[in-house]
Amino acid sequence: MVNQRLDTGWQACKSDSSGGSNSGESSKESSRCSTPVLDADRTDRLRDKMRRRIESGDRWFSLEFFPPRTAGGAVNLIARFDRMGSGGPLFIDITWHPAGDPGSDKETSSMMIASTAINYCGLESILHLTCCNQTKEKITAHLNKAKRLGLKNIMALRGDPIGADWEEEEGGFNYATDLVKHIRHEFDDYFDICVAGYPTGHPEAESYEEDLKHLKEKVDAGAHFIVTQLFFRAETFLKFVKDCRAIGITCPILPGIFPIQGYHSLRQLVKLSKLEVPEEIMQVIEPIKDNDDAIRNYGIHHAVEMCKVLLASGDVPGLHIYTLNREVATIEVLRQLGLWAEDPRRPLPWAVSAHPKRKVEDVRPIFWASRPKSYIYRTQDWDDFPNGRWGNSSSPAFGELTDYYLFYLKSKSPKEALLKMWGEELTREESVYEVFTNYITSQVNQSGHKVRCLPWNDDPLAPETNMLKEKLEKVNRRGVLTINSQPNINGKPSSDPIVGWGPPGGYVFQKAYLEFFTSSENVSALLKVLKKYEPRVNYHIVNVQGKNITNAHDMQPNAVTWGIFPGREIIQPTVVDPVSFMYWKDEAFALWIEQWGKLYEEESPSRMIIQYIHDNYFLVNLVDNDFPLNSCLWQVIDDMFELLDAPPEPLE
Repeated sequence: MVNQRLDTGWQACKSDSSGGSNSGESSKESSRCSTPVLDADRTDRLRDKMRRRIESGDRWFSLEFFPPRTAGGAVNLIARFDRMGSGGPLFIDITWHPAGDPGSDKETSSMMIASTAINYCGLESILHLTCCNQTKEKITAHLNKAKRLGLKNIMALRGDPIGADWEEEEGGFNYATDLVKHIRHEFDDYFDICVAGYPTGHPEAESYEEDLKHLKEKVDAGAHFIVTQLFFRAETFLKFVKDCRAIGITCPILPGIFPIQGYHSLRQLVKLSKLEVPEEIMQVIEPIKDNDDAIRNYGIHHAVEMCKVLLASGDVPGLHIYTLNREVATIEVLRQLGLWAEDPRRPLPWAVSAHPKRKVEDVRPIFWASRPKSYIYRTQDWDDFPNGRWGNSSSPAFGELTDYYLFYLKSKSPKEALLKMWGEELTREESVYEVFTNYITSQVNQSGHKVRCLPWNDDPLAPETNMLKEKLEKVNRRGVLTINSQPNINGKPSSDPIVGWGPPGGYVFQKAYLEFFTSSENVSALLKVLKKYEPRVNYHIVNVQGKNITNAHDMQPNAVTWGIFPGREIIQPTVVDPVSFMYWKDEAFALWIEQWGKLYEEESPSRMIIQYIHDNYFLVNLVDNDFPLNSCLWQVIDDMFELLDAPPEPLE
């Protein structure tokens, strides 16, 4: 290819420092209330998803990527997964490059990129696996590792030779058919298997007809579907499908679509795939070969017109796009075809993981709303996940986050860009207030740069947060440094474009929530004010040393988001859990230093300001339980400021 009801709560699996479980009874003893999963796509196998789409006539697309060469490239690629995942691909696939240590734990390996896509980006993923330069034992080890990481789909390929010609693999396989048989023998039906098809025949095949026979052998050995090599004419693919059906190949066959994006990339790809570009295409491209924009526009037009013919034929249920790790041309092609989901429905209000063991997970603490990858990382060793309700989380056993620079947790912005946004030099605490305020307002800072992220949120404000922009701006200017918030919602349709989630025909609800850092002086005033708002407002206030002040009843979790849907129990996917908050506290405070403070030299004034805030400020969360009423949280903050601004009472 190019190339049950819960009485005592749930108990998560604790992990020791080596990552092993030391609480093996947890998942066995847990008997949480089980709620049907809202989105069938989270539980179905890939082959079943395809079958349902084919039966309903719902067309789909999928995307191919290759592993990056550098650590920075890995960060950028994961960000691209998040952006392109929003368009609704049925799956993505990751190529396998024998020269790049593809089965290792390196952040640039095929294995790690595919694992990250499924675990942290929530994307159904296929891992390519080739026979090239691998023994049977090594292949089995790769497959065991893929299974352990949550991968359930393999594209079984012979692979391209490392040199000019294919050399026999001692103790390995020389044909994809043998690899498919091996996967089936060793792993039974665990993996869904994809194989490659060649619309003009494999370049090393004796004939087109002989290659078709080999393709049928791969399918008969246990492959579930086929993705083809690229081609340039729709009729080439349609003839190939007809010929496949004629010899008894009945599985789905997906066309590999390559939008031409540049002259040199086209020549390189053609060289690798040993294809010839049709003369009518070369006649268009040659005169504009030095104009990348013109070639890309032509490539988009050519791909769109070819795909229209394919989709109109009735023989093509979906399109597989070779992206070359680029997004502009791919997205434009899919938009013009009407396949790109501009406003994909959220199955839950937070980013889901596609790992099989998390398929029933439907409850999380709200604190990681803007850092879902961190939450997934810190709970990756759990054997069991909350479903239906959070329950009594007296020992949720979050893993430690000791590495804030994992490629899927790092900021998408380089150090230079962060300094431009957050300040080359900080002179006072108010300089930090300005950074938060500029992030909320999307206005440029004194250096003329927009603040597009914060350590606690690597993305611009969510549309839901925009509903609170004016109020957030006001409080941030005065040192209430907000990192998480949600408005109160009372029965909005689940289809609402801003706050909606879950299946259609439902209604969603939220309690107003506000989370922020603020000074000890502000906290002293806040505690006095909060007395008159109890029990309407629940609060939890903590500093970096763990000084903990809360009115949470018996440390019980508080549901702050829930939904009611036809024919289902109430779903409550987001909670404020006092126990989990203490784990989040460590991470939230550490981000001051790890993501912001370390941008500056040690002992520098800027570093000392961030260190002072880290050491002396408190982290606060507030919940307004009266969700049908206008939120009182803003009045709570106003009352705090009014108390602070009042002249001191005269001494008697």
